Amino acid sequence: MNVRALADTGAILAYLDRTEPWHQRCLEVFGEFRLPLSTSSAVLTGLFHLVGDNRRDVERAWAFIRSGAVTVLPISDPDLPDIEALMRKYRDRPMDFADGTLVHLAQRESLSTVFTIDHNDFETYRVAGRKRLRILPPR
Repeated sequence: MNVRALADTGAILAYLDRTEPWHQRCLEVFGEFRLPLSTSSAVLTGLFHLVGDNRRDVERAWAFIRSGAVTVLPISDPDLPDIEALMRKYRDRPMDFADGTLVHLAQRESLSTVFTIDHNDFETYRVAGRKRLRILPPR
């Protein structure tokens, strides 16, 4: 397989951290993706927040980003009303801004696969009205 996909915070973190319960599953599916994975700056903000100030973990995250494994797709002012609408639509979850950017990018860039461990939320989200996102790794 050679799948274009979006990358979410938790999956990136699990891929990088051998102590994460999802680490092995993330490693196994990573080879299925066509690189670079697409993501948003909001996802990277979440990643570095969760990595914290551990120098080794920060360096590992930066090395992953600089490796060309991910590309940050732009979110600009014209995108914000659509992201706000998504967050309102899924307010019962609630959808956070990072997830909103990914679902919006899925719609805007015609992407249907997401690299995430957040199955509960991403199984709920829909693109183009009714289309489910393909989630890797599977549960």
